[in-house]
Amino acid sequence: MNEALPAKADLLGALVARVRADHEEVVRSQHAAQHGSTHIETRAEDPKDTRATEASYLARGLAERVESLGEMLAVLEAFRPPAFGADDEIALGALVTVEDEEGESSHLFLVPIGGGENLDVGGTQVRTLTPGTPLGSRLMGLRVDDDVSAPSPRGDRELTVVALR
Repeated sequence: MNEALPAKADLLGALVARVRADHEEVVRSQHAAQHGSTHIETRAEDPKDTRATEASYLARGLAERVESLGEMLAVLEAFRPPAFGADDEIALGALVTVEDEEGESSHLFLVPIGGGENLDVGGTQVRTLTPGTPLGSRLMGLRVDDDVSAPSPRGDRELTVVALR
């Protein structure tokens, strides 16, 4: 636990940059799919030819993903994580360090949206969680020195909250 943790603003910036890059890529894909759905080569050649229909479904799905990522960006850009002290309860915006039974530390950043990302900021690995995930919901309201059972592919692991900021 001696490593210096990155600032929350840097973590949030890295998450926003990742979501923005995803958004830009999906926008490009959506434009290409939209163009493809109206291109002359996708015009039906017979009644059973569904290329244009399939291309329009793809374009519509990508448009929905563009909208979803845009909303995610807006939420993250407006999010201002508060500071926490060692005596506070874990809540949205907390940067939490947990330790497992073997003494392995993990850093977790509770965000309103965009969980499941592994961020590397300044050489430190931090995983984003939302309160809606099993571990995120179990962490909410805990304090430093509290224990929590964390679901994992190999079964539940016991974690101890060792730091909060």
